[in-house]
Amino acid sequence: MAYIFVVEDSERAVEAVSGYLQLADHEVSSFETIDGTREALKVRKPDLILLDVILPDGDGFLFAKEFLSKEQIPIIFVSARESESDRIIGFEVGADDYIVKPFSPKELVLRVAAVLKRSLGRSSLKMKCSWTIRGHRLTTDEESHKVDMDDVPLKLTAAEWKILLYITSNNGAVVTREQILDRCLEYSFEGYDRTVDTHIKNLRSKLGSPDWIETVRGYGYRFAGTPE
Repeated sequence: MAYIFVVEDSERAVEAVSGYLQLADHEVSSFETIDGTREALKVRKPDLILLDVILPDGDGFLFAKEFLSKEQIPIIFVSARESESDRIIGFEVGADDYIVKPFSPKELVLRVAAVLKRSLGRSSLKMKCSWTIRGHRLTTDEESHKVDMDDVPLKLTAAEWKILLYITSNNGAVVTREQILDRCLEYSFEGYDRTVDTHIKNLRSKLGSPDWIETVRGYGYRFAGTPE
């Protein structure tokens, strides 16, 4: 069971989504506004947030970007905005998934389960590792869930954290976009290769240099740091 925020101003949609999630044994709190959600986050952190894009007091994309800069809470956008550009924006701000309305109850529950599995179900050995490249030092600490660049903490989204751990754990081997989708994001739909590219672009920006993650054209990516 997980604790989930549903941020949606449609009463009918809230009732439907909450009902599906409760049938799957999740605890749900719903909010109609960004301000209400922001205040609730100060009291208790959820395991996952389902967030509409268009809300009465603001833009869901901007709100997600705001709290993801401070917290590593998985987020799924649930929106009627279905264009590819909207999906890409959602992933660029750090979403773990994007569901278009109308959706099937089974699809919603399965996608929520996939994201929760990634964020809550990790059972691998927690390690602290370091790499260097061109005088810079990257450190990941799975126990404390922290990433430092030259001893300065980095703020990564949940998806970025999982991708970074996956590519660094492959000891310099090339990983495909399909592998990243399956192992880190756990979904694979037509056109979602661009989702991986977006996450990699954001990771490179936060790491301060594209040199850390090499593009192997026509195949995927390779982590270029030298282990310490």
